Parts: sequence; C-alpha cells; structure tokens
Amino acid sequence: MTEIALPRRRLLQGAAAAIALPAITAFGQTSGRQLRIGNQKGYLSVLKGRGTLEKRLAPLGVSVKWTEFAAGPVQLEALNVGSIDFGDVGEAPPIFAQAAGAPLAYVAATVPRPQSEAVIVPKASTIQSVKDLRGKKIALNKGSNVHYFIVKLFEKHGLPYSDLNLVYLPPADARAAFEKGSIDAWVIWDPFLAAAQTSLDARLLADATGVVRNRAYYFSSLDYAGKNTDVTKILVEEINAIDQWGAANKGELATELAALWGIPKPVVDVSIGRSNFGTGPITKAILGEQQRIADTFFELKLIPKKINVLEAALAGIA
Repeated sequence: MTEIALPRRRLLQGAAAAIALPAITAFGQTSGRQLRIGNQKGYLSVLKGRGTLEKRLAPLGVSVKWTEFAAGPVQLEALNVGSIDFGDVGEAPPIFAQAAGAPLAYVAATVPRPQSEAVIVPKASTIQSVKDLRGKKIALNKGSNVHYFIVKLFEKHGLPYSDLNLVYLPPADARAAFEKGSIDAWVIWDPFLAAAQTSLDARLLADATGVVRNRAYYFSSLDYAGKNTDVTKILVEEINAIDQWGAANKGELATELAALWGIPKPVVDVSIGRSNFGTGPITKAILGEQQRIADTFFELKLIPKKINVLEAALAGIA
C-alpha cells in the first residue's frame, strides 16, 4: 500500500552551486519524507487533481501518495495500522476511532455546515413538525453525525430519547425504504439529502441550524503530525485554498464533484448552494464540540468508554 519516497539531498559543487540529487540507501532505495493521504471522493480529490500540494512540498523533499477510500471509518482504520498519514472525515468516526485506541490527531476543521444535514419526510406526509416525529419510524446511519443531530433535535424540542423510533440503515437502504414508504422520515446529509429533495420530492422538515454545528475534520496521527508540522501546515493551507476557490466558483466545483460522485450536476448544485466554505486550525472550542458528541455517544452506549477528545489534540492549540 505504501511506496518508497524519492527525496533529494543537497550536494555542494564548488562554492556557488547546490544541486539536489536522490539520496541512495545501502539497499539501493531512496530515503526521505512521505505524506500518504487517504481521501474520499470530495475536496481532497479536487486538491489531488490540481497538483499544487506536490509542488509546494517538493522543495521540502516530501513526496505524496494518494489512496482513495469509500468512507471515513475505513480511513481511520488505515491510520490505526499505519497505512496513511492524513485523511478527511465527518464528526462521528473520530469519536469511535479514539474510543478504540487509534493514535489520531485532529489537524484541521471546516466551518460549520448545519444546512447540509436534515430530517426529511415524503411530500404528502402528515408530519408537519418535529414533535410529530414521536414514535414514527426514522431511518438513519447508526453512530453517524446525523444520529447525534436527531438526539439533539429531540432534546431541543423537549422530547425524550425514548420517543425516538430509530431504524438503522445505511444511506442506500434508507433511500429505498423512503421511496417504498416503509419509514416515516429519514435523517441524512448531502449529497444524499439533495438527491432525495430533487429526485424524490422529499420535504425538508428540519435541518441542523441552531441544533448542531456539523463540521468535517482532517486528521493525522499524533506521531506524524507532531514530527511534520511544516507538512501539515502547507496541507491545510492548500485545502483552504480549494475551499476559497470553491466558494467563488460554485458552478465549476459542482461540475467537478458531480463527475467524482457520479450524480447529476443539478443535485450537486443544491448541495453546494447551501454549503459553507473554509478550513482552519483546530481550537479547544472546536474539540469541545467533539467532546459533547463523544459524551452523548457514551450515554447512548454507542462507544464502550468515556474519552477525552483533548488527548487527540496537538500541542499548542488555542
């Protein structure tokens, strides 16, 4: 899964010139630093296509290896066994990874995107308010960011957790159940949310605005991030540059993502249209949001033990 890096060593030639040449080990292989990125189809894929990261890291003698994954939890498993150094993920998977002992470090976070997850119902449904959801069959992906969202949504409306009738289904199965009418509501995120609204005429009952923050995260291992702060700094800058470009060029971004995801551009247009853009450093306040999710998951017995999210923080965070 990994490959040998191709670094360069400075050799002086005379008093004035310095030429970078490969450093050859005793085994005939090159040595040096490598950044192994695990990416889902999304913003990191756009960055990969630009090639700007490789150009910025080349003077540092850092090579880049990309590996595509289908989901965040699989990326975190790869981090845990030492197969990757960096990846992107939603709110929930890092909680489970830390509870399982993964050596992860939070490196960066996006701005909140509360409009990108919501509860939807069929257009003709008699459900008109959150309180109407009591006892109804609500589908969601167990232990995901939307699981936390629906718990907090009920809490906000004064409804006990015992009033939730949850049906645990992954997005594809939940969509099928929604189409057949075998569930009453579906809690889901973009672009699945946008697809249901555009192709199934689903009605948005409530999004996460005012309920939860809904960020995405970029992670590394404590060891790699601690030893390669120059690399992760450049990486976060390049990710944010893609974010800022996307904010100013939503149509072009939607075109790229539609091709990556294999879904119609009008669906992605809806998703991108309500997304917020920006990626920045981790703060204690942001990790406090993660701590509240972790505490909720522990109370729901979704994780086996309490965790301290700050143990996944790098030194010096504000």
